Amino acid sequence: MEHEKLSNLEVADLCRELALLLHSGVRTGDGLYLLAEESGNENKELFLQMADAIDQGCSLSSAFEQSACFPSYVTGLLQVGEQVGRLEETLNALSRYYEEQEQMKQRVYSSLTYPAILLVIMLAVIVVLLCYVLPVFNDIYASLGGQLSGVAGGLLVLGQVLNHMMPFLCALLIIGFLVFLAFSLHSGFNKKVLAFLSKRWGDKGIARKINNSRFVQALSMGYSSGLTMEESIDIASQLLTDTPSACSRCQNCCSLLTEGYQLAEALEKNDLMSPAYCRLLILGMRSGTADSVLEDIARRMSEEAQFELEQIVGKIEPALVLITSVLVGSILLSVMIPLMNIMSAIG
Repeated sequence: MEHEKLSNLEVADLCRELALLLHSGVRTGDGLYLLAEESGNENKELFLQMADAIDQGCSLSSAFEQSACFPSYVTGLLQVGEQVGRLEETLNALSRYYEEQEQMKQRVYSSLTYPAILLVIMLAVIVVLLCYVLPVFNDIYASLGGQLSGVAGGLLVLGQVLNHMMPFLCALLIIGFLVFLAFSLHSGFNKKVLAFLSKRWGDKGIARKINNSRFVQALSMGYSSGLTMEESIDIASQLLTDTPSACSRCQNCCSLLTEGYQLAEALEKNDLMSPAYCRLLILGMRSGTADSVLEDIARRMSEEAQFELEQIVGKIEPALVLITSVLVGSILLSVMIPLMNIMSAIG
């Protein structure tokens, strides 16, 4: 029976639970049986299949790979952890990594949801003004023997066009709402949309910084697990296969290493790490503390990406409010000023 791929949070929880069981002396197969017996576990059949595979002689990494429910990065790093005798440490590292990725994902969603809702509300206010408020003022002008002209007249025509298109706009709004609902509730549709966006715009601006922080985090985990730098880069690039341009930068970095370039130089040439962090990495490698330096750099890059994302969102919200306020004010002034002139002339 095929199972769906596990989410970041599910992978993190499973790795943490297995690490705790290993630390207490429980075998991985027995641990998976224990997890499968938990009440309400949605992945019970998956855990039972993995436990049976381990009882038949498979390693934990092989059981993960055979299930086809985990990223190749997880199975590859687990295999390395088994080879060097650091399976528990690898599981803990994977748990921390996927928890951080889930937190980053939730921050991105929460940061973009409010501005999107605010934009829809503001557009609705402007449409109401153009379609329903301006015609009322036009009737007032007509009763006074005048008519809307200039900017106000143009806005009135635009409102009339929008009013005729209202059925189409309502249908478009319903379709948009259904797409948003499917994106929020259907994991398969969610992944397809994100994959489409990642292939085209997933390695520019803030997205590039997020990709770089993910890559360096994975590079740090691979290197601290006993992999060589080339192997660490190769396995870390598997996390970015959904973004071809980012994956290509990683592969170019690995090619430069085989040509004799130093790691820091290869990372800088492919815009995977800033010059300042590259200098810090060089010092770490000279002092024999490259693993801890990489971990610190990965943490800093992740924090910087999150901070920049929050800054961008912090600028979007007031910008939307300002633009909408100016538009609403302009619409009202274009109507009120001529009306005041007429009233003063009458008076």
